[in-house]
Amino acid sequence: MTLAKLRTALRASARPGDAVFLQRFFKTGPGEYAEGDRFLGVRVPAIRKLVRESGALAEDDILALVRSAFHEERLLGLLLWVRRFERGDAAARRAIYRAYWRERGFVNNWDLVDSSAPQIVGGWVLEHPAERTRLVRLARSKNLWDRRIAMLATFALIRAREFSLTEQIAEILLTDEHDLIHKASGWMLREMGLREPQRLRDFLDKHAAKMPRTMLRYAMEKLSPAMRERYLLMRPSKTSRCAA
Repeated sequence: MTLAKLRTALRASARPGDAVFLQRFFKTGPGEYAEGDRFLGVRVPAIRKLVRESGALAEDDILALVRSAFHEERLLGLLLWVRRFERGDAAARRAIYRAYWRERGFVNNWDLVDSSAPQIVGGWVLEHPAERTRLVRLARSKNLWDRRIAMLATFALIRAREFSLTEQIAEILLTDEHDLIHKASGWMLREMGLREPQRLRDFLDKHAAKMPRTMLRYAMEKLSPAMRERYLLMRPSKTSRCAA
């Protein structure tokens, strides 16, 4: 399938009503986190179907999709990269990882990050531990999506039962002000806890008192009600904060 045919097929699946909904859902209005992003109105199942039909697309054409002004085209390009990364040899994986790192400014919404960072960035750093310091630096970026990439990339390590980088980045992000980072950090901590419950409890014993409420709630979602209540009580109450 050529790039032109792929774009035609993508638009054939678009629905104007969905475009309006998606622009609201992904916060594209003035002052919102995805201000100005544009949607065609294509749902994810239709995009994934096109991924399966686009195996022979040229690398330059995938890059054109990743750089597109339309959200669904960027998602399509990223999913094609994921597919090729997971099936590629060492040279192909290296090229995709480097391209992702270079073009990550186009990975600029939470669904784009979540659909690609664990597989590409996480997959690479799992195999190349020396690259993990780049994620630590990325976690301190002023860019919201860089910070989410850093956190979500650790999912690959969590699945391999390597948890120290998740904990290190979660500690860096404890004072982050954005709800999307609180959710990402809490989610990864929860995934860690599903594999090593004591490790999560140790982290919460140390940090629950100062964790953003959303991060804490996401992290302890699978804990018992009594344990959730215990960690919530560790956080200072609104009254004590006002008194201070």
